[in-house]
Amino acid sequence: MLERLELEAFLTVGEELHFGRTADRLHVTTARISQTIKKLERQIGTPLFERTSRHVAFTEAGQRLYDDLRPAYDLIEAGLRRATDAARGVHGVLRVGFLGAAAGQLMVQGAQLFDRRHPGWRAQPREVQIVDGLQRLRAGDTDLLVVSLPHDEPDMVTGEVLFSEPRVLGVSVRHPLARRDTVSLEDLAAVKMLQVAEAFPAYWRADRTPDRTPGGDPIEPGPRFETLQEALALIGAGEGAFVMGAQVSRFYARPGVVYLPISDAPPLEWAPTWLRTNTAPQIHAFNQAAQDVAARVYLAIRH
Repeated sequence: MLERLELEAFLTVGEELHFGRTADRLHVTTARISQTIKKLERQIGTPLFERTSRHVAFTEAGQRLYDDLRPAYDLIEAGLRRATDAARGVHGVLRVGFLGAAAGQLMVQGAQLFDRRHPGWRAQPREVQIVDGLQRLRAGDTDLLVVSLPHDEPDMVTGEVLFSEPRVLGVSVRHPLARRDTVSLEDLAAVKMLQVAEAFPAYWRADRTPDRTPGGDPIEPGPRFETLQEALALIGAGEGAFVMGAQVSRFYARPGVVYLPISDAPPLEWAPTWLRTNTAPQIHAFNQAAQDVAARVYLAIRH
């Protein structure tokens, strides 16, 4: 039988593929996480992760165990939350989705403020992947989602911008551009541009993965990806580059990846969106809480 820390440590390392970030999330030391994973591997009798000073990756056995445990763990967590909510008199839950660490921090703090302002309701932040965020919103799995602009979906409302950040180009440390301090949009002709999944709207893909520079030079397309972790792995392996927000320098540092400021690119802006058919007043109440938190806490990201 797995202890709670063993289960949480294994699943969180599986999400982060980084022992330090896992320790931060679980509020323990990195050494404790390492010891816990080693103990779990001894119990099972096989390594679950391949780990070096540069990267962490699943073994085949580790990936299989993660795939088996994740759905069951999520069901248990959901059941415990429902029981806790009932005990506290919570009669409504607002599910707020986010992409990326900066938006995640904002959603958590916005949820805390929303909960204080609206007794009987609880905002539940949940991370979504770049490939399925809009689908989950349309399916009713998420009530509100923070997305990076542009965002122009006829069936959705886009709220005011919460925060913005400079754009950077993520490239392999082995690429010639990595020796530069900054790059321009014309320099994108010197890289293969990773391609996001086709599930994303064409106008968004054109903004983030253009096929030509402003001057008209062609940009070679690279491999497709569905998650940020996949993109970073491809970049580190020298398979391509991608344009991201500057928050990656803080939250997603990788030994094999360098982030170069793009001197002539407009900033990335992040805003909430929700379905036009969802007219619940709690949507607007949460949006106001997120705006209030962003005005107080996220000013630094805008510069």
